[in-house]
Amino acid sequence: MNQECKLLIIGKVWPEPNSSAAGGRMMELIRIFQENGFEITFVTAASESEFAADLTQIEVETQTIQLNDSSFNRFVQDLSPDVVMFDRFMTEEQFGWRVAEECPKAVRILDTEDLHCLRSARHKAWKDGESFHPAQLYDINITKREIASILRCDLSFIISEYEMDLLINQFKVDESLLFYLPFLLSPPNPGQNPGFDGRVDFMSIGNFLHEPNWNATLWLKEQIWPLIRQNLPDANLNICGAYPTRKVYQLHNEKEGFLIHGRAESVSEVMKQSKVLLAPLRFGAGLKGKLVDAMQFGLPSVTTKIGAEGIATVDHWNGFVSDSPEEFANKAVELYMDKQTWEIAQSRGYEIIRQKFLKTDFEENLISRFDELLTHLTNHRKKNFMGSMLMHHFQQGSKYMSKWIEEKNSMKSLKK
Repeated sequence: MNQECKLLIIGKVWPEPNSSAAGGRMMELIRIFQENGFEITFVTAASESEFAADLTQIEVETQTIQLNDSSFNRFVQDLSPDVVMFDRFMTEEQFGWRVAEECPKAVRILDTEDLHCLRSARHKAWKDGESFHPAQLYDINITKREIASILRCDLSFIISEYEMDLLINQFKVDESLLFYLPFLLSPPNPGQNPGFDGRVDFMSIGNFLHEPNWNATLWLKEQIWPLIRQNLPDANLNICGAYPTRKVYQLHNEKEGFLIHGRAESVSEVMKQSKVLLAPLRFGAGLKGKLVDAMQFGLPSVTTKIGAEGIATVDHWNGFVSDSPEEFANKAVELYMDKQTWEIAQSRGYEIIRQKFLKTDFEENLISRFDELLTHLTNHRKKNFMGSMLMHHFQQGSKYMSKWIEEKNSMKSLKK
């Protein structure tokens, strides 16, 4: 950047890099912006979390904000940011109109994390026993909300090539409003990762508040792991994940080698100790952080087509891809037992990281895009008539709904 810019990030939650891929991505974005001269303020209406990163330690100003409260208008007006980034579309719905009203010259960025409408449509299709087709997205209520949010913003970060294609070809979103920004990683360091003989057992990992992860754990318990255990009676499956509930711990069974551990203190250490990662995801969207992390730490995996989406092709995976529980189990056993197959898979994972996720391949283009938006914002918005129209109508509707809620809350406080 030619000069220091103020960046306001409005988070859906406080970032927890050790709990979810979304938290890790947020921290990586903060790092890039700081290294390129941005002065960052992070705010959220979410409650404090004991597992959240301490942003003040990396010189990021933080503040808690209120939903449906005009105090945010005064706050953002005083801050006067050059750029505002919304963490997921529902945050833009809450605060986008206020930012547009108080700071009309601020560039509005949406970090989608993944397409929530895609995950919801796939979940519904799975529950209905149907194969997913993009046309089903039109039957999901949040599709309209999410696409409208993308159109209202000046630029949206899209984490998956599949989702880029979906937005451009299915929903006809202009490419000038989209920026492909996957996970941003350093080159893998194979020398720091154990080989085949230095690892043992299977593992699975994922935040249990995320429905696809819980669903995958159930599928492992009910169908896949029993098939694997028939061939490998002494093997264990170590399942890690933040926010496990009682129903999660009830699946723990030492006799079956199905072991629930809860939150992993160090994802890297757990992955370096394990021989094969299992990720049987039946629905979802975006990029699956656990699978990319596994490649980084030299851990081959078996997953589904949903799991591999946006990362690599089925025939170029660091292990195997299958949607059949029987084949999934067979491939997991093969990968676990065959050293040559395992080593080829490990090397392929490193190759995928180098080809698709090196941060040096994206950072310069990202900052250039920001420079361009800051310089030509007026012309950029003129070309986005649909977004301007949606902002106009949304601003009025959201404004008066929010004011009504604010007044209602005020009346409640007076009665106490």
